[in-house]
Amino acid sequence: MKALATGLALAALLAAPGAWAQATVAGVRYEEAADLGGSRLALNGAGIRTKFLFKVYAAGLYLGKKAATAEEALALPGPKRIALTMLRDVDAAEFAQAFAKGMDDNNDKAVLAKVAPSMQRMNQLFADHKKLAPGDTVAIDWVPGTGTTIRVKGAAGEPLKDPDFFAAMLRIWLGPQPADASLKEALLGKAG
Repeated sequence: MKALATGLALAALLAAPGAWAQATVAGVRYEEAADLGGSRLALNGAGIRTKFLFKVYAAGLYLGKKAATAEEALALPGPKRIALTMLRDVDAAEFAQAFAKGMDDNNDKAVLAKVAPSMQRMNQLFADHKKLAPGDTVAIDWVPGTGTTIRVKGAAGEPLKDPDFFAAMLRIWLGPQPADASLKEALLGKAG
């Protein structure tokens, strides 16, 4: 009887939301939490970006608290992170162009005009790297007062101070026309 009770308690713990210490997608492990700008962020969700049936990258979204909708995620104050790990070879300039297209598809013209200088700096950062290979990482961090820092293969560019830039980028994955609808659901914790 004691073994049955222990087994049931373990099963209940494993079924509870947040019981897993991390998420693993396509062999990429995303820890349950990350520290950024003096804040502890929680893994909101993780998934895979596919294009034409090919796995392009794994992505994890970290927020100050869990968010179930894009609106909640975008509205949350404080630091945020989107962490990408490449699953295939990609030309870095084409990758930056895909980011720009995702931003065009999910932001109005006024926002795009405002963030254009930051987009140009982002494009240059990717152009400096030429190619992204499987296992290469891209981390996009927002820290209020500092700005958006983009790290490609661990090398960080100067923070982009425009406060609208990170939200404009996050809409690539969470906007009304996301880069990948199933990835949007996964980042919002709705896919398993």
